[in-house]
Amino acid sequence: AEKTPAEVEILEPNTNLEEGLDTENSEGDLDPAMFAQVQEMMSKMQRADELEQEVTELKGRLGRLMSDFEGYRTRTQQDLAAAETKGIAKAVETLCPVLDDLSRAIEFGQKNPEGILAGLDTVQSNMLRLFGKLGLEQTGHKGETFDPNFHEALQVIEGEEDDLIVDVFQVGFRIGDKLVRPSRVVVSRKSN
Repeated sequence: AEKTPAEVEILEPNTNLEEGLDTENSEGDLDPAMFAQVQEMMSKMQRADELEQEVTELKGRLGRLMSDFEGYRTRTQQDLAAAETKGIAKAVETLCPVLDDLSRAIEFGQKNPEGILAGLDTVQSNMLRLFGKLGLEQTGHKGETFDPNFHEALQVIEGEEDDLIVDVFQVGFRIGDKLVRPSRVVVSRKSN
């Protein structure tokens, strides 16, 4: 039989579920299996609430991490661009005296064409000195042993020794063990 609204027992908000359940069914006792299922369901709902709260916290942490990473990436790109600009400015500043020397050599060569060779020799010496200040080492000198890590053999000719540089078409440069530009050379080989 259905209960009328006046007969429905209103549970207090802090009432335990066990106390609030109608303890009498048609046979007079609470079904223990049903009660266990209700308790299990309540436990699962509580665990779901805990997991939902944990997911919300993790989403917040992930959002902060993503924001931090984006800021880091932006700062890194800005630092890289600033370092590149600074490096270019330093190289140009270092090479400006060579440009000045070339301008003077051209001016001097127009007045005295026979003396231009000495001026160009001076410009080349200054350029190599400035490269040295930048940490560049010249590779590929006549008489040096051929090293495929730093030299590019354009031609092999018969000679008295194997792997000896006998002529240089283009000087190369390295910084430590890092090759900047290979030297292009002629290498000798003993005839068999």
